Amino acid sequence: MNYYPLSICNLIKNITKLPGIGQKTAERLAMHILHAPRREAELLAGSILDVKNKVKKCSLCFALSDDGICNICGNPARNSGLLCIVEKVADMVAIEKSGSFKGLYHILGGVLSPMDGIGPENIRIAELVNRVGQAEIKEVVIATSTSVEGDATASYLAQLLQKYQIKVTRIASGVPIGGELKYVDQVTMKRAMETRHTL
Repeated sequence: MNYYPLSICNLIKNITKLPGIGQKTAERLAMHILHAPRREAELLAGSILDVKNKVKKCSLCFALSDDGICNICGNPARNSGLLCIVEKVADMVAIEKSGSFKGLYHILGGVLSPMDGIGPENIRIAELVNRVGQAEIKEVVIATSTSVEGDATASYLAQLLQKYQIKVTRIASGVPIGGELKYVDQVTMKRAMETRHTL
């Protein structure tokens, strides 16, 4: 790649570190940045630094936020008695895009997977139990993936939450077995959320 100046080589090399970006795409993006107006390049660089400097986890649900509490947890119009448990931020975003859920979220940060050494202490189950114990939650919707690990996590959570006087439901048909929520289309997600069932 010595046919490019060192500064461009470094840019291409750094772009290829992004997921799903190969050498050719990185070169094309580097050329776009090079020929873009300076202001556009500055805005891109600034937004990357902003993300690194400002974004943190919401202190309540562990979603991403520029402040201590995310937009969803801080919205008084949301149903605070309804809590949806998801694995990742991307899963929460998928449900939000469907427009089918108006409650709050709790992001576990993964699923139980004994084969990979991931137990209850490795994901945010203690924080969930603490939250359910302190808040006026009437229903918990478990929206983990329909993989073996996702189902095992859902069963574990349902058992754990039995001691509380709350309804525990699981998202229903529409989400394919083994599928990840972030890849499910909005109509399917809406149907799955609306037809959730008790565990």
